[in-house]
Amino acid sequence: MCSWPATALDRPVAVKVLFPEFATDPAFVERFRREAQAAANLSHPNIVGVYDWGAEAGTYYIVMEYVEGQSLAEVVRQAGPLNPQRAATMAFEVAGALGHAHQRGVVHRDIKPGNVLVSTSGTVKVTDFGIARALSSPSDELTQAGSVMGTAAYFSPEQAQGFQVDARSDLYSLGVVLFEIVCGRPPFVGESPVAIAYKHVQELPPRPSQIVAGIPAGLEAIIGRLLAKAPDQRYLSADDLRADLRRYLDGAATLAEQAGQRTVANPTADAAATTAMPVQTAAPTTVAATVAAPVAQPAPAATPVAVGPEPDDAPSRTGMFVAAALVLLLALGGLGYWFVQSLSDTSGDQLTVPNVVDLQEADATKKLTDEGFNPVVTRQASTDAAVGVVFRQTPDANAKLEKGGDVTIFVSTGPDMVAVPKVNGLSEAEATAALKDAGFTVRSEQVEHDTIETGKVIESVPAQDTPAPKGGEIVLRVSKGKASVAIPDVKGKPVDAARKALTDAGFVVGDDQRQASADVAKDKVVGTSPTGEAAKGAPISLIISDGPQQVKVPAVKGQPEDAARSAIQAKGLEAEVKTKSVPVGDPNTGRVIEVDPAAGTLVDPGSTVTITVGVASAASTTTSPASTTTSP
Repeated sequence: MCSWPATALDRPVAVKVLFPEFATDPAFVERFRREAQAAANLSHPNIVGVYDWGAEAGTYYIVMEYVEGQSLAEVVRQAGPLNPQRAATMAFEVAGALGHAHQRGVVHRDIKPGNVLVSTSGTVKVTDFGIARALSSPSDELTQAGSVMGTAAYFSPEQAQGFQVDARSDLYSLGVVLFEIVCGRPPFVGESPVAIAYKHVQELPPRPSQIVAGIPAGLEAIIGRLLAKAPDQRYLSADDLRADLRRYLDGAATLAEQAGQRTVANPTADAAATTAMPVQTAAPTTVAATVAAPVAQPAPAATPVAVGPEPDDAPSRTGMFVAAALVLLLALGGLGYWFVQSLSDTSGDQLTVPNVVDLQEADATKKLTDEGFNPVVTRQASTDAAVGVVFRQTPDANAKLEKGGDVTIFVSTGPDMVAVPKVNGLSEAEATAALKDAGFTVRSEQVEHDTIETGKVIESVPAQDTPAPKGGEIVLRVSKGKASVAIPDVKGKPVDAARKALTDAGFVVGDDQRQASADVAKDKVVGTSPTGEAAKGAPISLIISDGPQQVKVPAVKGQPEDAARSAIQAKGLEAEVKTKSVPVGDPNTGRVIEVDPAAGTLVDPGSTVTITVGVASAASTTTSPASTTTSP
């Protein structure tokens, strides 16, 4: 493909062209037209949009949405296995695209990482509906049963055998993609497409957690259900898959997990499915799609590529294609015969495969050899098994296998070591994300620290930049601020002594505060603010006594003696009564005519207030001890 600005719409587009040598083949032209038609009828945020298709000077082209970014294959090739959460989110978006296509009667049939684009903004988009077909057209001569179309590594079992496919075949292929992006490789690998296709039909995939430790059980169960050999054992629709992925992403138990789905690495889960799909041999299998119809690849947006004929001295693509097609026809024809023979031949000497898991390599190979099998050793990293110990075998123990058959044993090379990312000084959330992206599990501990800000990472254990087992646990030591210490009790101390006690304890003495105190002498320390505990270096204020809280002498002049005495006592003061002679008939008789100290004067609590009461008499003013009253 190539891209250039579209002058009418003022936006870049991608243009997919059919090579000239295929433009004369009506089947390829029809397939090209079908791709344009299939994709143009789909409008979804996770599907690459198609704007137009046509021919110009014998060159057939499709004009489509230009997606700036990378294919999912490139992302995994550069970054390695993805974080399970990120992988599940991508699968969730692809499932949305497939659900939209399936609801409109279109099966993609070539879901693989190379056909999933990841934009620079992180949006996932499905492209290349080159071998899609309508669900309503099972008899289409371009896609009839008996032909194998797609990419071998991502075939569903029914697709590998040339049987009719439906929406569940796309879900199987998506399961292969999800397996690959969390494990870094597809579940089945082989020396040829034929060998891989055979494994899709005959062999059970490994558990993802045996390849990459720490893959959550919920996601592994989803992958297992997608990779079920029988279509009926997979999710019924892409929407059902999306719902289960949503449960996983929300932290809830998945339906696949709840149902005890054991398709992955379960020796019995799909036995019925494997035997229930006999190989069709009426017609030789043929290969199209990825092998038979290469198209121009997208160039970078900044470097437009012109569409034109290749140089005259270029090697003949047609000759190369014909030769490759002939080889694949012969190989896949042989595969059909091989399938039939392997599924129907029961005359061989069938033996029970022994269990050699947890044995040392030498002991395992000897046991297999002694019991009539050919051990095939594959060495892989493992966080669960010691170096040199078998942690998995294929076929599983107790399976039936011909005498002399291969039994693959997976021998641990120890944990896959990865450098711990630099996390010191990051926030807890940032450090956790970095470690999970690197394939680790994370646990945090809150630790007091005098200089590192609260919420920031002090260090990791193991330390950053040191090798650690991939999938293992990294402990983050996160600062919770300075350590708290007890504030000294300085009540009743002189101010200077109190300041020294606080400074010696590691605090800073702040501004003084003053308040009245009934039990602490004036200018002595009442206490501190705050009290209890505080971080070292925190400011602590001293509260200094102003002495008791003074009260005002009440205004009782002119009041009867009893009322005046009560008012004085109510203020916490003591009343002393004196008398003074007044003329007979004077209105001040029996009333207060003098107050000492005067009304409104501030005095200490408990002070004595003397009141002078008028007494009718012609005699001189005297003090009457008999009438002097002191408040209790």
